Amino acid sequence: MRILISNDDGYRARGIVALREALQGLGDLTVVAPDRNRSGASNSLTLDMPLRVEKAESDVYFLQGGTPTDCVHIAISGLFPFEPDMVVSGINDGANLGDDVLYSGTVAAATEGRHLGKPAVAVSLNTDGIGAGDARHFDTAGHFARLIVQRLFAAPLDRATILNVNVPNIPVADVKGIVVTRLGNRHRSEAVIKAQDPRGRPLYWVGPAGRSADAGPGTDFHALAQGFVSVTPLTVDLTNHAELDILRTWVGK
Repeated sequence: MRILISNDDGYRARGIVALREALQGLGDLTVVAPDRNRSGASNSLTLDMPLRVEKAESDVYFLQGGTPTDCVHIAISGLFPFEPDMVVSGINDGANLGDDVLYSGTVAAATEGRHLGKPAVAVSLNTDGIGAGDARHFDTAGHFARLIVQRLFAAPLDRATILNVNVPNIPVADVKGIVVTRLGNRHRSEAVIKAQDPRGRPLYWVGPAGRSADAGPGTDFHALAQGFVSVTPLTVDLTNHAELDILRTWVGK
C-alpha cells in the first residue's frame, strides 16, 4: 500500500511531520507538499506557469510556489513511476468545519485525490484560538488518523466519498470517541481589516472567520466542542438536489 501525504501548511509544518510519524508501518509513505503555508488555497491549480519539484529528504518532496491541489495532482499524474493508493492530507493546524471546507487547502488536497480515483482523508486539529506557545496535540490527531486509515484499508468506502476529520486539541485519553457528523456552518466573516503600507497606501486583510451558526447536535462543530472526533463524509457534487424540481418550475414560468 502506497500512501501520499500532503497538506496546506507546508512540508516542514509540525502537523505533516506528526502525520507521517503516525502512519509509519501502514505502507510506503511519500510526502508531496507546498514549500510554504498555502492555507485558504482551496482547489486552485497553477495553470499559467510550470512547477518545480524539489526533494527535501528521502520520500519528502515540495513544490516551489505550488498549491495543495498541485501537489496531489502532480504526485498522482506522473511525478513518480508509481501511483499512490490513498491520499491523506494534514494534519492541519486549525479546524476545518462547516463552510471552511470550501476554502481549505487541506480538504482540497484530499478532494484532488478523490478526483483522481483515490480514497482520501483530510485531518485537522482544532487549535483555533490558542496561542503560539500553547500545547498542540498533533499526536492525538495522528492517533485517530491512523485508526481511520486502517479502517479504510479494511473496509473501503464509496468511490465518491472524502472523509473530513476534525480532532479536538486534547490528549488522546480525554477524547470521548469518534462520531459521524454533517457540516455545520458559520455566521458571515468579520469585516476586512484596513491598514496602510509605509507610503500611506491602503492595505486590506481578510477578516476572521465568523462564529458558528448552525452548530447543534449532529454537526461537526458540536462534536468537536463536546470532545469527540468528527468524521464528515464529503462529496464534490454540489448540486442542490432538493431544489431541482422547484427550479424547473421557476424556469418554466
